[in-house]
Amino acid sequence: MEAVRDAGVVVTGAGSGIGAALARRFAAEGARVAVNDLDADRARAVADEIGGVAVPGDASAIVTEARDALGGTVDVYCANAGLGSAGTEAADEEVWARAWDLNVMAHVRAARALLPDWLERGRGRFVSTVSAAGLLTMIGAAPYSVTKHGAYAFAEWLSLTYRHRGLKVHAVCPQGVRTDMLAATGSAGDLVLAPTAIEPGAVADALMKGIEEDRFLILPHPEVAEFYQARATVPDRWLTGMNRIQQKWEATG
Repeated sequence: MEAVRDAGVVVTGAGSGIGAALARRFAAEGARVAVNDLDADRARAVADEIGGVAVPGDASAIVTEARDALGGTVDVYCANAGLGSAGTEAADEEVWARAWDLNVMAHVRAARALLPDWLERGRGRFVSTVSAAGLLTMIGAAPYSVTKHGAYAFAEWLSLTYRHRGLKVHAVCPQGVRTDMLAATGSAGDLVLAPTAIEPGAVADALMKGIEEDRFLILPHPEVAEFYQARATVPDRWLTGMNRIQQKWEATG
């Protein structure tokens, strides 16, 4: 694809799951890929597989290192690393803080580091792996749902603020994806996400199509558009339906 061929691409959380699928697909499209993950061995394994470069470490702090590894320029940044924190409002402060830091503030820090160069050049692409939980919600996972709403809001803000200056932003919002994170959701994920779960490669396919069509909102599960519309137009009916799912989960959990 012309839009990403020869581009310098950073993918965070790319040692497995969606991130690894994105890294593989960008490399297949001719991009130069920096593979980030907290697990250095996983990052190196994916980088070796695709002919990329491993940049392990905290996703919040690797922009400069990744830029150097890619020869001085980052053209596409995929803010994919995320934390699937379960729990209610009663979850520990540390759980809330970690979810906020990785699911939102890591994106903010990356944008701070990237935007000066992008705005000077008049081009750049920011990809946020948000999750359908950022458009809707997820039962049993208040920290995850709330912070993914924050990730979506930040991506939206970036787009409306800088699109006239050449910034392209994509918010990728899948439901269930067959990854370790889905497995960790337990009975809530089994009830809500597993029945329609897709492979990570399908998320990468959806992103490439969205880039080609220059779309902000990318929905690997098309039905999410209907849920999102119902949430906006008949919120009480939508909330009642979600509450029924909550009750079913409580009854079977």
